[in-house]
Amino acid sequence: MLITFEGIDGSGKSTQIELLKNYLISKKKQVLTFREPGGTPLAENIREILLDRHNQINSVSELLLFEAARADLTEKNIIPAINEGKIVILDRYYDSTTAYQGYGRGLDLQTVELINKFATFKIVPNVTFYLRIPYSISLERRKKQSDRMELADDDFFLRLIDGFDQIALQYPERFKVIDATKSIESIFCEIRQIIDRMI
Repeated sequence: MLITFEGIDGSGKSTQIELLKNYLISKKKQVLTFREPGGTPLAENIREILLDRHNQINSVSELLLFEAARADLTEKNIIPAINEGKIVILDRYYDSTTAYQGYGRGLDLQTVELINKFATFKIVPNVTFYLRIPYSISLERRKKQSDRMELADDDFFLRLIDGFDQIALQYPERFKVIDATKSIESIFCEIRQIIDRMI
């Protein structure tokens, strides 16, 4: 099973992923968690390039770097784990690329989708939790801009949120939209109920 978490920075993905991982382990499930970009030595190196605020990277190069990291992670870790019957939880996957590079950067959505499929070997998540928060709350929670991706202007992040919203509408069966302004406990209760039905 492949479970992904999506949302803008400050939405609480890391917290909920840790709660879900521990919950599934308590249910005697084998669980692996990874972040994107990252999860392999190559992907972690690419992550450093992408997030380094001193690097000037055009939108196409940015897209291809993300996809290179994703292809490495998918081939080396995600596919083997799924084939072994493990549960994989990802902090971001290709929906982030559609939202960030497609809607946010303005790259052609059909091209982004095509490269997403190629880089993931057409592996689709069983469920995607979209932790939705307003941009104003994201700013409050982040407090400071720490990497290159967070240096984008307000319009970029508004397009990004709209992108996630559009993707959720496009894939209603897979995307579970959760109000991430609620308490940590309330959010996890909602996630747990959905996962319990699936396992």
